[in-house]
Amino acid sequence: MLNEIDLSRADLNLLKLFEVVLQERHVGRAGDRLRLSPSAISHGLRRLRKLLNDPLFLKTPKGVVPTPRALQVAEPIANILTQVRRMVVAVEPFRPKTSNRTFTISAADALSAVFLPPLVEKLAVAAPNIDLTVLQMLPYRKGGPIERTWRPVLAEIDAGLVDIAVAPLDDVPARFNRRAMLKERFVVVMHAGHPFAEQPTLERYCTMRHVLVSFTGDRKGLIDETLEACGLARRVVLTVPNYTMALAAVAESDLIAAVPAVLAARQGPRFGLVSADLPIDTGHAPISVIAQKAVMADAGLTWMFEQVCEAVKTHYVEPSSQLPD
Repeated sequence: MLNEIDLSRADLNLLKLFEVVLQERHVGRAGDRLRLSPSAISHGLRRLRKLLNDPLFLKTPKGVVPTPRALQVAEPIANILTQVRRMVVAVEPFRPKTSNRTFTISAADALSAVFLPPLVEKLAVAAPNIDLTVLQMLPYRKGGPIERTWRPVLAEIDAGLVDIAVAPLDDVPARFNRRAMLKERFVVVMHAGHPFAEQPTLERYCTMRHVLVSFTGDRKGLIDETLEACGLARRVVLTVPNYTMALAAVAESDLIAAVPAVLAARQGPRFGLVSADLPIDTGHAPISVIAQKAVMADAGLTWMFEQVCEAVKTHYVEPSSQLPD
């Protein structure tokens, strides 16, 4: 446990220095980013080494490399700086028109392809200096139950890597603020004139050649599990990592694919695709907007959370699939 002497030697600026040197792997570039002289950087590193009782960074011909101790403390230091930044931002007044903040949103491509364009359009007017960083949400699927597929994003929110997630999750721990938006259904897409469109029965569905969207490379998804429960199976000819690639593949072949209904409605015509109801009930995927409750005191994050919710509600949901209030 740190004593008063240790705390008196601690300085948040030293933690920021550590963060930048670790990112740059070069003392000179770190100094340029921090607008500090070489002597100031050297002095700060000496204080850090004394404070943490480790060399932290070792010189190489191309810069510096972190020691094992530096890598060990990197995540705790990043968490400390994230919390401090959030605390400072939370007490500052937030004015969308003049704010120049950057928010990080994580979503699967089927979701972001629909709600991001109208969100960006709205921000251009309401908050012209705000920027967005969008991360493709990557699920955990291999070897695990399907209900765990999207849960890794919660750890990313906890770590401060993501501000807001738009995810098919309806059961999250109490530390998260979740707004239920809709329950999405899937449809089958194919090129115009495809024989399946004439008779979209379950029997014919199983005889078709399929594209499966599989972020992790699994060759079985929820539909396959549902079919297996009925004693049925389908032939997955191709797996792709996102829905955009699936739409493109279907447009140029005899393949068919199951995609979210609203994505098919909004993006399908661009690829010359038609759709039919999925001939087997796989349930409806819940779509939620999620952020950490602890940081919702941040007026800027609260404002952006509401903008994302509005974009999802208005531009993603089908009229018949909204959740009840």
